[in-house]
Amino acid sequence: MSTAPIDPASWRGVASEDVDEVSAGLAAFTRDRSRRLMLALLKPYRRQLALALVFVLIETAASLSPNWLIGQAIDQALIPRKLNVLWLYAGALFTAYLTAVLAQRAFLRVSGRVGQEFLYDLRNRLFRHVEALSLAFYEHYGSGRIIARLTTDIDAIYELLATGLNSLVRSLLSVVVIAVILLRLDLWLALVVLASAPFILLVSRWFRNESGRAYRAVRKAVALVIVHFTESLAGIRAVQTYRREERNQAIFEDLTARYRDANIWSSQVAALFGPGISFLGRLTSAAVLGVGGLLVTRGDLKVGVLVSFVLYLRQFFDPMQDLSQFYNVLQAAAAALEKIAGVMEETPTVPEPDHPAALPAARGEVAFEGVSFAYLEKKVLLDVQFTVPEGQVVALVGETGAGKSTIARLIARFYDPQLGRVTLDGTDLRDLATSDLRRAVVMVTQESFLFSGSILENIAFGRPDASRAEIEAAARAVGVHDFIAALPEGYDTGVRRRGVRLSSGQRQLVAFARAFLADPRVLILDEATASLDLPTERLVQRALRTLLKDRTAFIIAHRLSTVDISDRVLVIDAGRIVEDGSPEALRAGEGRYGALHRAWLESLA
Repeated sequence: MSTAPIDPASWRGVASEDVDEVSAGLAAFTRDRSRRLMLALLKPYRRQLALALVFVLIETAASLSPNWLIGQAIDQALIPRKLNVLWLYAGALFTAYLTAVLAQRAFLRVSGRVGQEFLYDLRNRLFRHVEALSLAFYEHYGSGRIIARLTTDIDAIYELLATGLNSLVRSLLSVVVIAVILLRLDLWLALVVLASAPFILLVSRWFRNESGRAYRAVRKAVALVIVHFTESLAGIRAVQTYRREERNQAIFEDLTARYRDANIWSSQVAALFGPGISFLGRLTSAAVLGVGGLLVTRGDLKVGVLVSFVLYLRQFFDPMQDLSQFYNVLQAAAAALEKIAGVMEETPTVPEPDHPAALPAARGEVAFEGVSFAYLEKKVLLDVQFTVPEGQVVALVGETGAGKSTIARLIARFYDPQLGRVTLDGTDLRDLATSDLRRAVVMVTQESFLFSGSILENIAFGRPDASRAEIEAAARAVGVHDFIAALPEGYDTGVRRRGVRLSSGQRQLVAFARAFLADPRVLILDEATASLDLPTERLVQRALRTLLKDRTAFIIAHRLSTVDISDRVLVIDAGRIVEDGSPEALRAGEGRYGALHRAWLESLA
């Protein structure tokens, strides 16, 4: 990655790239999926939104009426010196101000609640949806992007709901209503204001273009900062081992400089636009005062009308600034909504059956019937056929990439085969309800994930209703009770994030206890003993005999000592089964397994 200094102007080229996040975001509201998602989430709150709109209308009317009242008070009370009429106008002004404040408070209460309920529903719907997606989704959609959907993207939508829409509605209403009022007050003065419109449109258009480019530059820059920061921390051991601290620091400083420069560019655009609109407003006001003063001296215009016109004119330019500033909020929210809608449109590659077959109590017979499978274009399994009767322990052996883990994932139905079928007790896995299949089949991998919480909670993860006695019995069965009891708080000891308080071997033993407590009919061990040292492995070997008793099991292991406890060995090569037999028979033969076993014995010697 280059660490050359970056000129802020170089970010301007970003907008010419083929993939334009800003344009995609602005187009989101016209796309069916974004619109459907927004309407579906807002549908339950139609009455509240209508009520909020009523409050906005009341607030707008109350906020605009004082200017007219002031002009009338000048012409009808001050100039004729009618104090009683002046007091009436003063009371009307107070009422208008109070009404505006109360209406704004009511709107903020209603819109704030609707906004939070909207985000509550969106977060829950998004989390529920991504949990139901298949593993294939997570292979091309990183966890960082999913976290961004649930945090920063939802925050962008919240900003739109909390402040942007309120500003948009009030600004649009104000501009339209004030334009009508100005025309009604005096046509000649309104024509003076109209003469400034082309200049306002040009400045606003420039701002939209420049702020869009600056916004995209900021988004790209902060993304680079986050990626480098998270990668550096995730690989901190490698960073320190290879003395990369200074190099990573230099890269980080360059990226943060780009982020700083992009933000400076964004602020410079805003610094030009705000004063520019303000300057046009003052020039227009000066022109209106000049023409209006001439009309007043000629007797063609009342003083109060001129005062009202100037006051409304000031209110006319402020909403224009708000509308252009709203553009940035709209860009962020529209892009965020499009991304979230894209995730919500993802469908599981292993869908739930419409009419699931009954599986009251699985026996554990597993069969592959002409199964072929490929990841994208890469063929992994080719016409695989075998049957494993209930209660049999099968070891899958072969070189890395031969297809062992793919067989395990198909048994757990993390994927579906392109050809053939995988059955449990004679029923195609695609015809079984996911809940029934997950109760019957459990997989333990090399990196078993432990969640923040206690060891007790992690063992009970698959059976949260299990009693403490059942949890301790499961731990004793796999030989993990003694090390847990020796911890400061025993089973209530917190494992912290990802189980960092435990060694890799201890985490694996806890995972075995979790699987034993879940009591599946089919157990898959995918390199589940690879991270264990020799003393722990011997302990686990004894525990495995208890864990695997009376259940169907598939063991994937490069350590052939683990394979010895199996009843049967399937040797996989290039997606095909090339050997099938008992460990003893294959060891004595001249085939691949025999050669592997002899090479393993020589490595021990």
